Amino acid sequence: MTHPAYIIGVLDNGVHGITPEALEYIQQADVVIGAKRTLDLFSNEFKPSVHAKDLGEGLRKAPEWIKAAKSDELAVVVLATGDPLCHGIAHYLQTKLDDGACRIIPNVSTLQVAFARLGLVWQKAAIRSVHSKDAGEWSLDAGPEHGLYPVLEAIRHHDFIAIFTSPENSPDRIARMLIAAGLKTAFKLSVAQNLLTEQEQVVVDITLEQAAEQHFSEPNVVVLQRCEFNQPLLFGMDDQRFTQRKPEKGLITKREVRAVSLARMQLHCTSIVWDIGAGSGSVGLEAAKLASYGYVYAIEKNEGDVMNARQNREKMAITNYRIQHGKAPELIDGWADPDAIFIGGSGGELAELIELSLSRLNSNGWLVMNFVTIENLTLATQTLKDLNAVWDVTQLQASRSQPILHMHRMQAENPVWIVSAQRRLEHE
Repeated sequence: MTHPAYIIGVLDNGVHGITPEALEYIQQADVVIGAKRTLDLFSNEFKPSVHAKDLGEGLRKAPEWIKAAKSDELAVVVLATGDPLCHGIAHYLQTKLDDGACRIIPNVSTLQVAFARLGLVWQKAAIRSVHSKDAGEWSLDAGPEHGLYPVLEAIRHHDFIAIFTSPENSPDRIARMLIAAGLKTAFKLSVAQNLLTEQEQVVVDITLEQAAEQHFSEPNVVVLQRCEFNQPLLFGMDDQRFTQRKPEKGLITKREVRAVSLARMQLHCTSIVWDIGAGSGSVGLEAAKLASYGYVYAIEKNEGDVMNARQNREKMAITNYRIQHGKAPELIDGWADPDAIFIGGSGGELAELIELSLSRLNSNGWLVMNFVTIENLTLATQTLKDLNAVWDVTQLQASRSQPILHMHRMQAENPVWIVSAQRRLEHE
């Protein structure tokens, strides 16, 4: 009978941190797989004939090593840190091996040790891992593909976050990212370093600015706690809250039009959104708030407006929005397929953008466009007819009260046509 591969959770205090049962499996193993650090911790317990396999050679090799050992009826042990099922190797191996091929012997997670040192109740903590390949420093042009993005996603929904770090994606790099995202004073940070070793050190409740300038020993765990609890609006912000182009004010999608346009986009919490001709970013930024587990890709040809949109993003601490300087359809090829598209400006490429948008929209996605000229409205509706799309037009004209002496009068805003369209399904 072939025995399972044992995935054993270990800590940096070595044999003192595991059960006698787990130690016996390690001592009897013919093949031991683990990171060099964990292999070194237990090297004195291996039998002389053991084959030690370093995961530093590549995680993808581990399933093949296990299959080969089991084929030769050799006893296999995988050494994992802490709880192998908490952002550990166990799930990966389970997906690559047959059912029943592995048996997991968990340990206390290093997160549990960190929270114990900090004296914090941790059942409500959101847990994330940035223990991935070096993605470099966070930048204004980074997006969901960046290795640190899971932290930004977590802070949109949680006040208390624990993070498994890596040598590259370190606490100081995390702090610099949060500062760049406009969250400089929103969180305090603690770091538990070298847990269960003679070099153990815990740094408690420092500011992000302090953390950004420090070096922390590996391995470590980061704990973030929110210290600002303001509740931002999801949408409907006053137009004046947005930084806009000066002296040419008014080049912004007004609140009333913005609200109807966002409603027609039919957003859900995981929506991927394109904002083409983003201007100051008002529609895209409010879409990012509504699609809090999604992402907004924006493009704007006017460099001054790009800077304004970036300033608005930082001021509002919106972390799932990226604006790029360019003229659509430039750059769009690299964007994820959208669930909703907003076109606020076309730069003279309207027909091409409509065709591209409909071709890239996910099933049941919506294209929403705003027009203030009859010519662009005519071109848009004719293009939609030619493409056999499903579409409709809403004309919206709002009036706002304005003081006059000791009274008020109504002042009309410019009328706007809101065109909403979907790709026609083949069976329709």
